[in-house]
Amino acid sequence: MSDQHQNLAIIGHVDHGKSTLVGRLLYETGSVPEHVIEQHREEAEEKGKGGFEFAYVMDNLAEERERGVTIDIAHQEFSTDAYDFTIVDCPGHRDFVKNMITGASQADNAVLVVAADDGVAPQTQEHVFLARTLGIDELIIGINKMDIVDYEESTYDEVVEEVNQLLKQVQFNTEDASFIPISAFEGDNIAEESDNTPWYDGEILLEALNDLPEPEPPTDAPLRLPIQDVYTISGIGTVPVGRIETGLLNTGDNVSFQPSDVGGEVKTIEMHHEEVPKAEPGDNVGFNVRGIGKDDIRRGDVCGPADDPPSVAETFQAQIVVMQHPSVITAGYTPVFHAHTAQVACTIESIDKKMDPSSGEVAEENPDFIQSGDAAVVTIRPQKPLSIEPSSEIPELGSFAIRDMGQTIAAGKVLDVNEK
Repeated sequence: MSDQHQNLAIIGHVDHGKSTLVGRLLYETGSVPEHVIEQHREEAEEKGKGGFEFAYVMDNLAEERERGVTIDIAHQEFSTDAYDFTIVDCPGHRDFVKNMITGASQADNAVLVVAADDGVAPQTQEHVFLARTLGIDELIIGINKMDIVDYEESTYDEVVEEVNQLLKQVQFNTEDASFIPISAFEGDNIAEESDNTPWYDGEILLEALNDLPEPEPPTDAPLRLPIQDVYTISGIGTVPVGRIETGLLNTGDNVSFQPSDVGGEVKTIEMHHEEVPKAEPGDNVGFNVRGIGKDDIRRGDVCGPADDPPSVAETFQAQIVVMQHPSVITAGYTPVFHAHTAQVACTIESIDKKMDPSSGEVAEENPDFIQSGDAAVVTIRPQKPLSIEPSSEIPELGSFAIRDMGQTIAAGKVLDVNEK
């Protein structure tokens, strides 16, 4: 175990092999107990299935997703020499983009999976775009399914070129992107160098993960803990559950939940089914607060210190980038905003300026409308109370997705909050 922790987003098109890659990483790093694998060895051999251990990991992942594990929501963990990794938002969720927005802001770095036989797909573009908007700095790009294209170097080069074009389009610094030819299914260039790609002499995936820069832990920021669910547990009472984004949670702390505007003293904190005295950023916790009942708080609330409570926005100003919209967006448009664990309908009150996405300069003041591909600064009024923070102060609570008609319309970050 390392004492350094990284949250890693695995992004890319759903059919390009993200789940298989997650399974392979867990398998290669010994994150699946040996005895568990042993049990399945005989069974698989009876059925004449080769590579059973790996297949087993995959089945297990699928099953766990089906079951919907509570506190450790869709988190898979594995360790390398340098880091303990938590995979944020494993693939397989129905609403991956939304999860990625509330999730990629929590990820320190990302692995983008692109299938060699398919190249850049619409979801690839969307995810790269979001990673860029949400401030992911380093991208490891696994060109996957190399086994399907017979490990052809020319095919690999074509896909790398295609992805590089995409990165340039969204102003992602291509120096911060590294490409690796892999097969998650066969295991090429994941944990050891593959004989199938003699033409490739760069790092393999686990080396690239080890070489990621160390994230700065946001412990000096005030506590911000978005609530995912509120449970009633016999013998304890009301237990809100969530992931600490910033700051520290200690038993005995006086906390405030916003926008519900209730508070009290933290009695107990539980993590991985055991009681702990304190928890820090990245930890998934359940906790109990004196005097708080099940109906006092809800998903989307944010817990913070009583003396430095989370902001509640009357209005806020944000920079957004429109990814897709069938027509144009004008003032008065009221889609649903997804910020951390909250989902609130918000009205775009005014479009303050249109930005030139390549230079970041103002292209037009007070435009009449914006459309797909535009970047803009807008003023937003939540239709019911929403706790959100300026991205410059608490980036973990400063990004959001805008959804409408079953798709992600735009992504953005908060510039300024005008509090209630």
